[in-house]
Amino acid sequence: MNNTLLKADDLTKVYNLGRVFSRERIVAVNKANFSLPGDTPQIFTLAGESGSGKTTVAKMILGFVEPSEGKILYGETDITHIKSRAQKMQFMREIQPVFQNPFETFNPLKRVSTYLFETTINFGIAANRTEAEDVVNSALERVGLSLDTIRGKYPNEYSGGQLQRVSVARSLITNPSVLVTDEPVSMVDASLRMSIVNLFKNLSQQQGVSVVYITHDLATAYYVSDRIAIMLRGNLVEIGTVQQVLDDPKHPYTQILKDSVPEPNPDLRWDRDIALTDLERVEYGLSGCKFAGRCPKVMDVCRSEDPDYVEMAGRRVKCHLYGETV
Repeated sequence: MNNTLLKADDLTKVYNLGRVFSRERIVAVNKANFSLPGDTPQIFTLAGESGSGKTTVAKMILGFVEPSEGKILYGETDITHIKSRAQKMQFMREIQPVFQNPFETFNPLKRVSTYLFETTINFGIAANRTEAEDVVNSALERVGLSLDTIRGKYPNEYSGGQLQRVSVARSLITNPSVLVTDEPVSMVDASLRMSIVNLFKNLSQQQGVSVVYITHDLATAYYVSDRIAIMLRGNLVEIGTVQQVLDDPKHPYTQILKDSVPEPNPDLRWDRDIALTDLERVEYGLSGCKFAGRCPKVMDVCRSEDPDYVEMAGRRVKCHLYGETV
């Protein structure tokens, strides 16, 4: 019996930048491997600075971007190259997104409740208006709201935190097994962030929903996560329980990330083409470790050879410091 809910198997995405005859090849995600268990709901976090490849992983899980190599398994089903509309709809019921900016999720000229009813109808969840109201109200109650509190209102009548709760409720209408959330609290007022983070924790611990939580914020990641993977230039450099990785980080990048986390660019959106800074272009193009140019513990081997993963008491670390070459 397969006990894995969702699995990334050597997941890889390569982008070609520039003109046809002078294209630069960027490996945005390089052989990513991770999984969510099927028997225990879990919050699995992908953390790292802007440009590390986190959002590209999310896009591939959701089917927005097709992997260049590798595959994604939902249970025992390979969902990497789904073509059938019926299969796509079934997959979309099981794995739902929560986007970064709730004010971009909803049209300001359209009542918020309309989106929830449309989702119910489009997925064939309710046969009539009465059933649809029951489904929508049930989803809203799961996030601490009700249909009566949102009926007739427009997006500008909500705070960012309230609207993000409605966005989560919309994703819950299909009763998914997994939510994929990309920086879900970065556009929410600081005073309201913990209410959204606690919502995800409640959905996982009490309502049985697994969450892929994508963030640059290690404070909320430490509070909400069961397991965490640190990403650097397309590579998962350290993976383990959140206590292992953040209480006792082994990779030099994780150690530095704890002390200084760059702020993400709030203008970045999921549907925008990839754009890299000069530093990102250099690091993506390195033949050895992607962190060699900034690592305080760099060795000669780091500049020439890509490190292998080393298993360390339940975690994986991609670093020459712990390999046989030292």
